[in-house]
Amino acid sequence: MTFDLVVKNGMIVDGSGLPRYRGDIGVKDGRIAEIGRLNGAARETVDAEGHVVAPGFIDGHTHMDAQIFWDPIGTSSCFQGVTSVVMGNCGFTLAPCREAEADLVFRNLERAEDISRAAMLAGIKWRWETFPQFLDVLEALPKGINYAGYLGHCALRTYVMGARAFTDAASEDDLARMSRQVKEAMAAGAIGFSTTRSVNHQTSDDKPVASRLATWEEFETLVKSMGSGLVEVAAEATGAATPKARKFYEDLAKLAVESGRPMTFGLFNTRAMPGGWRATFDIMDRATQQGGRMFAQVHSRALSVLLSFETQLPFDKWDVWREMRALPLAQQKKALLDPEMRRRLVEVASRPYEGPVVRGTEARPPEWDWIFVLDKMQGPHVSMAELARQRNTHPVELMIGLALERDMKFFMIQPIANENQAEALELMKHPRSVVTFSDSGAHVTQIMDSSLQTHLLSHWVREKQAFTLEEAVKMITCDIATQFGFHDRGLIREGMAADLVVFDADTVGPRMPEVVNDLPAGAKRLRQKCDGMRATIVNGQVLLGDNEPTGALPGKLLRKRR
Repeated sequence: MTFDLVVKNGMIVDGSGLPRYRGDIGVKDGRIAEIGRLNGAARETVDAEGHVVAPGFIDGHTHMDAQIFWDPIGTSSCFQGVTSVVMGNCGFTLAPCREAEADLVFRNLERAEDISRAAMLAGIKWRWETFPQFLDVLEALPKGINYAGYLGHCALRTYVMGARAFTDAASEDDLARMSRQVKEAMAAGAIGFSTTRSVNHQTSDDKPVASRLATWEEFETLVKSMGSGLVEVAAEATGAATPKARKFYEDLAKLAVESGRPMTFGLFNTRAMPGGWRATFDIMDRATQQGGRMFAQVHSRALSVLLSFETQLPFDKWDVWREMRALPLAQQKKALLDPEMRRRLVEVASRPYEGPVVRGTEARPPEWDWIFVLDKMQGPHVSMAELARQRNTHPVELMIGLALERDMKFFMIQPIANENQAEALELMKHPRSVVTFSDSGAHVTQIMDSSLQTHLLSHWVREKQAFTLEEAVKMITCDIATQFGFHDRGLIREGMAADLVVFDADTVGPRMPEVVNDLPAGAKRLRQKCDGMRATIVNGQVLLGDNEPTGALPGKLLRKRR
C-alpha cells in the first residue's frame, strides 16, 4: 500500500490511557490505515523523532459560529493542537434566523460573548434561514479543523417570536413552532440543544438574552422534543452551593432522567464559596443511579479576565478614565506621561466603585490582591498589591508605570473562578467531568483560554506531575470524544479518523497572548500561539507544520448521524 501520509518514529500516546510506545502511523483516505513499523511508500512523511504523537485534541465548548466565516483554520485553538470543536454553546447560534432579523441574533451575542457586531456584519455572508440550511452552509465552507454545533435556544426563540423573545413568555403556538425546529435541527445533524439561564448573559442594553425569558416548562418541552442529542446549559449558578442552586441542578437531573438526554454544563470552584461545587457531583451521581446522564465541563486553570491598555481595564467607564480610554493607544500613552493626568487617574481609581453590576468576563472593580502581573505564562504570578508594596507605590501608579515601560503591551490577569488550584485539580480528576471550556471564538478581547489543553500538558503534567502524559492526553481526546459522541475520533486506532498532533512533551506550552486587529472591520482580539508543536494533522492532511499553516483545509462538519 502507498500511504497518503506516514508519521514516523514517534512515541505514540494513543488516547486510551495505556502506556506509550514507539511506532509509525500510516494514513490513507483521511483515516489511520496501519500502525507499526512501516516501510511502505508515502506521498508525505512527518518525522516525529523525539516527539509524542497523540490524537488531535477536542474542545467541547467553543463559540466559533461567527469566526468560522472569516477564519477557517480556527485560531487560536488550532495552534494548541485542537483538531475538532463543538460550537453553539450557551444558547448562542446564528441559526435559525432570517437575514432581515440578524440584528436579533447579534443582540444576543455581542455583549454576552464579546463578539464584535461590526465584525459579524462585515464577515458573515447570510445564506440560510433554518438550522438545517445553516449546517449545509457550514459544510460548504472551507475549514481547517472539524466543527460540530448545537442548536441555540436564543436564536430559536428570536426566530419564532421576534422581538417578543426578549420580553415575553412563549405562547402554545410559539412553543409548538420551536419544537418543530428542534426536531428538524436534530434530524439534520445538530449535536444537541443549548441554552443559557445565567445572569451573566445580558444584552448591550442590560436586558436578559432571549433564552433567559423562557420558563422552565418551555425548556423542558424543547428538551423532550429533541429525541436525540446532548443538552448543554449555561447554568443559573456554578455549582449547587445554595438551596436555590441545588434546586436548579436537581431539576436538571430530573429532566435528564425523564428525557433520556445527556446534560452537560460548566463547573468551577469560586473563592466566594469554597467547595460549593461538590454537591453538584452528588446530584449527578443520583441521576445516574436513576438512569440519567450528566457530565461537567471543567477547566485546567483559573478562569481569568485579561487586563491591558490594549483591551480592557477595570476603569474604562470611570470618570476621567472614560475619556482617556476612548483615545487611540498612542494618545493614551501621551496622556499617561502627563504627571497631572496620572495624579487624577490614580485619584479616581482609588474611589469605591459605584457603577453598574459587572457581568461575565468583563473587567471587575479592582481587588489588587487578586490582580496579577502576567509577564510569562508559567506561574506563580505576583499580585499587583504585593508588587506595589515592594515598590512603595499605589497599584494604579504601578500599573501605569509598567505599561509605559513596555510600550503599553502589559497584561494582568484577574481570576474570577477556579482561583483555588487544589480544587481545580479535584474537579479535573472527578470521573464525571471532562476538561474542556475554552470559550474560543467568544470573549475575544477579554479572556484567552484556547490554550487550556497545552496548559494541562505543560503545567499539570510536566511541572506539577499531577497527571501522567497518558492520563492527560486521554482527558483531552478519548474522554471528550466519548462524552460528545465522536466515536471515530479521540483514539489512535486503525480505521479511525486521522486527526493527530505531534508535539515535544518537554517544551509544549502556550506562549504569551498578543492583541491583533485581524477581525473583519479591523476589530481587535486576543491571539495565542504555542511552543513545542511539530505538526497538527486533520483528516490525514497536515494543517500546521511547526505551527504555521500549510494551506491545506481538510476540516469537516461533524454532523451527528441518527
